[in-house]
Amino acid sequence: MTEDIHDLVVAGSGVAGLSAAVYAARADLDPLVLEGDEPGGQLTLTTDVENYLGFPDGVGGMDLVQRGKEQAEQFGAEFQHGRIEDAVVDGQPMELSLSSGDTIYTRSLIVATGASARWVGAENEDELMGHGLSTCATCDGAFHRGDDVLVVGGGDSAMEEALFLAKFADSVTVVHRREELRASEIMADRAREHDDVQFRWNTELEAIHGSQAEGVTGATLVAHPEGYPREKAEAGIDVERETVDVGGVFYAVGHTPNTRFLNGTGVERDESGYIFTQTDDAGRPTARTAVDGVFAAGDVADPRYRQAVTSAGTGSMAALDAEEFLETLQESGESAAPATGTQEQSAP
Repeated sequence: MTEDIHDLVVAGSGVAGLSAAVYAARADLDPLVLEGDEPGGQLTLTTDVENYLGFPDGVGGMDLVQRGKEQAEQFGAEFQHGRIEDAVVDGQPMELSLSSGDTIYTRSLIVATGASARWVGAENEDELMGHGLSTCATCDGAFHRGDDVLVVGGGDSAMEEALFLAKFADSVTVVHRREELRASEIMADRAREHDDVQFRWNTELEAIHGSQAEGVTGATLVAHPEGYPREKAEAGIDVERETVDVGGVFYAVGHTPNTRFLNGTGVERDESGYIFTQTDDAGRPTARTAVDGVFAAGDVADPRYRQAVTSAGTGSMAALDAEEFLETLQESGESAAPATGTQEQSAP
């Protein structure tokens, strides 16, 4: 009984993972790409992408991802459905246990599993995500010129989204379930002082109205003077409801990096779970993590920018760093086979 040892596994099939796969495949590393539970990642929730280089007329998020996959396959990348549930990365080869029950072995790993935007549980959000409901103002704000829009949240991200949207929308209303913001004072002041940004305190989004054909046409808000109105409504306490006409809704309640499978591995992360990447001897950024042979790309290591083009850039960095690692591994004699393709290992 034998198991293949891959030179490189890429966990994630969003823009970061696909970019890494293209670079690695062109370097004859024969990468195995694990597509995860949601192949394509967050970009597949975006109907039109207008700020990705090379598409002057824009491109659909799903189309961009599919083109990237075809490009990677053309150079020899292999794709497999699966999500890593547990990882042992402190030796050679690394051992990855998948949700399917399979175990795969690899000499190097690029983590490009992304960060999932938190949703609020409003009625119709599943249907309307990407159709007027968004988690990224930088990505979709320009589609809402002249609209009245809502921003749900109360932290720095919500203030940044509101201020960005104010460049395009007629009005921006921040909906926050308390009467105090979590945002830093400077960001809160900027939003409060902007003429086109208003606040609805002690208010939550209960439902979004519209259709995939029409987009978002309105929203139902629920309010209570003591805050957290949805909890109070569920407890049978009277709350105020209001339906407002809006052309867009933006969630800004944070993201959760998909890195739980790295618990106990030695890959260093911040308190939210975002991976820390290392610098080289000259202080320049790399895609390396604290564990040799493990690299990070895209939103999983980027709580700040979260853009498709920056994810693609770090994906290429991760592949180049992985290629260098595999060459060093081969030269050191720790790799029993050339740093290309797969070899067979006797299973324990």
